[in-house]
Amino acid sequence: MGSLAAQNTIGLPDIISYNSKDFHAPPETRCIQQDKNGILYIANNEGLLTFNGKHWQLHPLPNKASIRSLAISNDGKIYAGGHDEIGYFYPTANGRLEYHSLKHLIPPVDHQFADIWDILITPRAIYFRTTESIFELKDNKINFYDAPGGWSMMTWFNGQLYTNDGAAGLLTLQGSQWTKVSDQPYAHLRIKDITTYNKDTLLVASLSNGLFLLHQHTLTPFKTGIDELLLKDRINCVKQIGNRYAIGTTGNGLFILDENGRLMQHFSRNEELQSNNVLTIFSDREQNLWLGLENGLDFVNYNTALKHIYPDKFSQVSGTAVIVSNNQLYVGTSNGLYALPIRQAGEDLSTGNGMFTEVANTNGQVWALQEVNNHLLMGHQDGAFIINNGKAQALSRHQGVWSFLPGQQLIAGCYTGLLRIDSTLNPDKVIKVDSLYESMRFLAADNHVIWGSHPYRGVFRMILSKDQQTVVQKNIYSEKDGLPSGANNFVYRVKNRVVVATEKGIYEYNVSNGKMVPSSYFQPIFKDMPVRYLAEDKAGNIWFVSNQLIGVVDFNQPADSSYFTINWFPTLPAEANTSPGYIYPYDQQNIFISSAKGIYHINYEQYVRTNTQLGVRLHRVTALSPADSVLFGGYIPAAKAPAPRLSTSMNAIRFEYAASLYPQQNNIRYSCRLKGWDDEWSDWSERTEKDFTNLPAGAYTFLVKARNSSGNISAPVEYSFVILPAWYQTTWAYLLYLAAVAGLVYLLLQWHRKRLQFLEAAHKKAQEQLHYQHQAELYKNEKEIIALQNDKLATEVALKNKELATITMHMVNRGQLISRIKEELTDILKQKNPPDPANDFKPVFRLLEDAEKGDDWEQFAAHFDEVHHNFLGKLKKKFPVLSITDLKLCAYLKLNLSSKEIAQLLNISVKGVEISRYRLRKKLQLPTPVNLYDFLIQSTED
Repeated sequence: MGSLAAQNTIGLPDIISYNSKDFHAPPETRCIQQDKNGILYIANNEGLLTFNGKHWQLHPLPNKASIRSLAISNDGKIYAGGHDEIGYFYPTANGRLEYHSLKHLIPPVDHQFADIWDILITPRAIYFRTTESIFELKDNKINFYDAPGGWSMMTWFNGQLYTNDGAAGLLTLQGSQWTKVSDQPYAHLRIKDITTYNKDTLLVASLSNGLFLLHQHTLTPFKTGIDELLLKDRINCVKQIGNRYAIGTTGNGLFILDENGRLMQHFSRNEELQSNNVLTIFSDREQNLWLGLENGLDFVNYNTALKHIYPDKFSQVSGTAVIVSNNQLYVGTSNGLYALPIRQAGEDLSTGNGMFTEVANTNGQVWALQEVNNHLLMGHQDGAFIINNGKAQALSRHQGVWSFLPGQQLIAGCYTGLLRIDSTLNPDKVIKVDSLYESMRFLAADNHVIWGSHPYRGVFRMILSKDQQTVVQKNIYSEKDGLPSGANNFVYRVKNRVVVATEKGIYEYNVSNGKMVPSSYFQPIFKDMPVRYLAEDKAGNIWFVSNQLIGVVDFNQPADSSYFTINWFPTLPAEANTSPGYIYPYDQQNIFISSAKGIYHINYEQYVRTNTQLGVRLHRVTALSPADSVLFGGYIPAAKAPAPRLSTSMNAIRFEYAASLYPQQNNIRYSCRLKGWDDEWSDWSERTEKDFTNLPAGAYTFLVKARNSSGNISAPVEYSFVILPAWYQTTWAYLLYLAAVAGLVYLLLQWHRKRLQFLEAAHKKAQEQLHYQHQAELYKNEKEIIALQNDKLATEVALKNKELATITMHMVNRGQLISRIKEELTDILKQKNPPDPANDFKPVFRLLEDAEKGDDWEQFAAHFDEVHHNFLGKLKKKFPVLSITDLKLCAYLKLNLSSKEIAQLLNISVKGVEISRYRLRKKLQLPTPVNLYDFLIQSTED
């Protein structure tokens, strides 16, 4: 095994494995084909399995038989065969695969037959091979050719059908007769497969006797460097791939030989195949390999410019540094330095053979490799070393040497600052530079100025002393000095200038103002692109790392509107894009890139020649309601499918799509839109399906496009469809609605006209009635007003009469009192005896007292209250302190008599009335501003 590994190429393509968990079908794969659209067709034990890079789909035969072989004709028919069944799959108008059986062309007595192992489509006919018979389909008829010893293979070459009969040997079909190819000792080999070797020679693979060349009906052994292995492991299949030949074995995987039989590459479980038993080999339209295995399907990215190199195949440690020196390829890893002898320069070094060996004394993390004065230096976690005669000699034991900066005195960046290394590389003259203690992984020189960068502490501009033992001037640049950020700044020297790669493009130092400014040279190229690594190749191209992607600014490939082209590498796995990155552009055929597992190699010349254009295909369109219904099957271009007209109930649609670039599937994103529904494209997403629900009636066009990690965008794919309106939304329905509405409007207008006429008549009649009622009401109101006015006048007259009567009665009472007093006084004067005032005037005083007692007052008060709604009673109840005189005054005030009139009635002076009014206000506790009359009226209201 070690000898075989030594013969293998150092660079191997990546392998992608698929198993039954991926395609949900049995794992055994015996035949693989590809159509013009890039879709793979795989013979499976449960039917025809298809794969477009993302979606798998299984199409069983009518009798559920296993499919062992496939062939695709120029008109797109996929011929398949199984136990007791032959026919072909062909896409319908809507892109769905439909099976068409040809069994009816076989006589009923021959309807039972074994598995179909080979199918050949030739200019003469289509041939189906079972172990017992070969069926010839020609002119819609099937002929049979039986083999006494059993047919073991079948191929077409230079206008002839070749097959092998276990009894008769290798045969060709001449007309309808079989003719032996050779009577030599090898004529009875058990031949497993045949492929083209060159234009007039076939490469014949026997099961257990190795390889042979068939030239002009003569078989000769084809000697290879692995004959012993081929005899031991047995051959299953062979396939020509350009000027190489792939050999699939039962127990040792796949061998790639050149035309001289020299081993070029070997793929087995050690190289991450799922199985060493290779049942079939298929070369796709990109010349990559698909291997059908007993337990799955493996994709070998064979024709890629990208190869993986493992210095230590079993530990697969990360690669961190690379250099070609003294015809050796050195690879620094996280676990030491490895070396491999190489051929002369000018070739793709990844195609070289051999095994890496570990350089002695290098165990541990390697950080840098650089040639200085014809010496190879290694930066290591344990210090700086000189590589000489296959081992490492310590130059300095300062911990962690990152990089070297050539000059009269060599400067090295390390974990704790800078080292000065004498040009003689004398270990005793290595000095730690004073006044600097930050880690200096990235260094660049500009005359006497040394630039360094720390990923978190900014960019350092340093000037050393003449003996380069001390930093005499140090400036640190960060965000405040013009950089977009204080972190993630990396110093490099490219295009004869020192630049700083930042999170927002490339910056340079401006001497005039001492600030960092965007680089005038690189700004048109990188703009605001985040950049972490820069390296210039011998052709002047700039390799870089941005957003975990590898790219190159190619100045030798000007674009239409630019003097450069940026090429990306979307097939590069994510493990290669370690931060900040490392790129060693040795020449155009050999670009080495650090990786979490080994290193990656890019043949840039080949990459530019074979860069595949990105495309996208519509896989399937499904109506989700009322039940899943496939509208488009994806086996024809979407543009060729007719636009379906869907009922309104089928308004939930799912679209599935994928790009058929198999190696790039993990790096592809999609954007879509639905014309008639969306105005904008959707955000880029890795999802390969899109649902639209509750779509209204209308015409729609679905568009989808793909973008890989390098930013390349495919042309959009379109698919149109129409959702019909419901019956009640059709034109006829709308015409019916219009007629109904028009009729209804007419009826409404007629009804409205008649109603207006009726309303006008009613209104006229009502107006007349209202006029009559109004006149009657006016007459009635006038009578009522007159009556009310008469009543009011009568009431006022009665009231005045009552007041007059009251006053009159009171006056009469006064007059009567005065008359009685007069009579009494007259009687006293008539007496003869001298008057006795004390006795004679007692009657007069008694009359006055009686008057004051109010005998007449009581009668007046009762009559007054009757007329004035119990005015005095209410007043007495509310103010008990009021005397009869007070009440009289209140009554006179109520009658609105003047002070003079009141004075006469009370038999007092006008001034006495005022005094009485004042005393009354005090008893009523009435403030001065309040009118006494108003207060009396308010106090006696109910």
